[in-house]
Amino acid sequence: MAPKYQKGPDLKRFMDKKLRLSLNGNRKVVGTLRGYDAFLNVVLEESFYENIQGSSGDITQEMLGTIVLRGNSIVQFESLDRLERLPVASTS
Repeated sequence: MAPKYQKGPDLKRFMDKKLRLSLNGNRKVVGTLRGYDAFLNVVLEESFYENIQGSSGDITQEMLGTIVLRGNSIVQFESLDRLERLPVASTS
């Protein structure tokens, strides 16, 4: 039986960090995480779209500014800034 209350994603440690998000359709967006909700909708500031040009592999960037991305289009998060380690829970 599924739980009645589904806990949302825990992205607190990614707040104010620069992220690269892989989206469906092989698209990539880079920006600073400013907010999120239980559906993984995210707000990015100072964001830009990365476009990889065909066989040459050149990467072009198109500035987007502040954007909201719908959670069901996000495939992967990649942190470009260093994250602080989570404390290890003791078993004793």
